[in-house]
Amino acid sequence: GLFILAAFCMIVAGATLAFLWFNIPPAKFYMGDTGALSLGATLGVIAMLTDSVVILPFVGFIFVIETLSVIIQLTSKKLFKKKVFHIAPIHHHFEHLGWPESQVTMRFWMVGAIVAGFGLILGIVGMGI
Repeated sequence: GLFILAAFCMIVAGATLAFLWFNIPPAKFYMGDTGALSLGATLGVIAMLTDSVVILPFVGFIFVIETLSVIIQLTSKKLFKKKVFHIAPIHHHFEHLGWPESQVTMRFWMVGAIVAGFGLILGIVGMGI
């Protein structure tokens, strides 16, 4: 059971790395909502199958922050008639402040990797290994 799941995870990781290889600017391929949503759903299902749902927000920290920024922006505009960010989601806010897209991308990758590593450590410690 877990061997097949591990193999599936490696296939998904390999396909994602192949996509990223060709996505370095200038990008030859783009991933739309269909691909991104299916990868997110796959990650959620794998987390449920491995009883590691608690660490999922750490692994997907950037996605959680992006979603929260939209929720905060819409709630603030609705209730207080004020914006919290120049533009939501938050990566556009940083671009609006003058950060080049490549800088936003690399910083988000770094933060995502650090927090995902922390989540991995929490998951391993939680399993008692």
